[in-house]
Amino acid sequence: MINRPYTAVLIVPTGIGAAIGGYAGDALPVAKVMAKVCDRLITHPNVLNGAQLYWPLDNVFYVEGYGLDRFAQGRWGLKPVHQNRVGLILDRGIEPELRTRHIQAADATRATLGLTLTDYVVTDTPLEVELRTADSGASWGTIGHPESLLRAADKLISQSKAEAIAVVARFPDDIDSLVLDNYRHGQGVDPLAGAEAVISHLIVREFALPCAHAPALEPLPVDEEISPRSAAEELGYTFLPCVLVGLSRAPQFVSQPQTNSIWADEVDAVVIPHTACGGSAILSFSGANTRIITVKDNTTALNVTPEDLGMEVIAVNSYLEALGVLVAHKAGISIDPLRPIISSLSQACD
Repeated sequence: MINRPYTAVLIVPTGIGAAIGGYAGDALPVAKVMAKVCDRLITHPNVLNGAQLYWPLDNVFYVEGYGLDRFAQGRWGLKPVHQNRVGLILDRGIEPELRTRHIQAADATRATLGLTLTDYVVTDTPLEVELRTADSGASWGTIGHPESLLRAADKLISQSKAEAIAVVARFPDDIDSLVLDNYRHGQGVDPLAGAEAVISHLIVREFALPCAHAPALEPLPVDEEISPRSAAEELGYTFLPCVLVGLSRAPQFVSQPQTNSIWADEVDAVVIPHTACGGSAILSFSGANTRIITVKDNTTALNVTPEDLGMEVIAVNSYLEALGVLVAHKAGISIDPLRPIISSLSQACD
């Protein structure tokens, strides 16, 4: 008998100050070890993107957040690919020298990593990204000219035959100094992440293609006390390499079953922070025959727990414990006898 592939989803929502995954690709070690346990792991850019740091994982699927929501709803499937032609959008608001740095980074991924990129497009109007903070402390943002972003994406898709879209938008440098300082020192919320999600959601919703974003910022002054969790963003002029690497193998979205396509009803387990259970994807998975594992020590700025939602989950303290639950589930073994006390069977009610 051949068992079907064991498939899990790893979610660490963007811009909510997750203790693990709220910084510069610091949930990537979790994804790496989880990929050793699962046959297929589906996750999103916030987990895998580490600025100039990344790690190729053959059985991990890089799926943008809006696309992940649609996948969880059963409306889109994921079609694995060998390679995507990645189109690059540069915000007209990026200064010439900083723009050159990003073009050089894109060329480096072609020459050194062998990625396939189309010609780049500069938006016809500066995008004018603005940053916002919710009452909870989560970050979000707005784009002053979303139509310019969509025109650039349409040009890459229709004229350059792009199969995935990378966006580099100019973000404000005058981020509140305390917020930025806290983030660089491993506390608080990434002030950019929520606005980044808005940009990628817009393109995926409109064109149903993989998309991810990298902010353009002036390099910050050297600080010897930077947290290791934030340090990946201190390495250079651009965060673009991880985005291009992720998009180069990101699965395509399909609306009908195709050979080898993956659908939500094949997902065996989802792992998510315990206080971040209010998102669209997790609500969809909770209504299906999917095991939900919540991690308590990955604290966030939110307080939406499974208890609040009446959601049945396996709550664990750490990702190490979550890995044990996944191993047992994949092996078809109940976790009950792995504990020192196991209760007797009860008679079902009439």
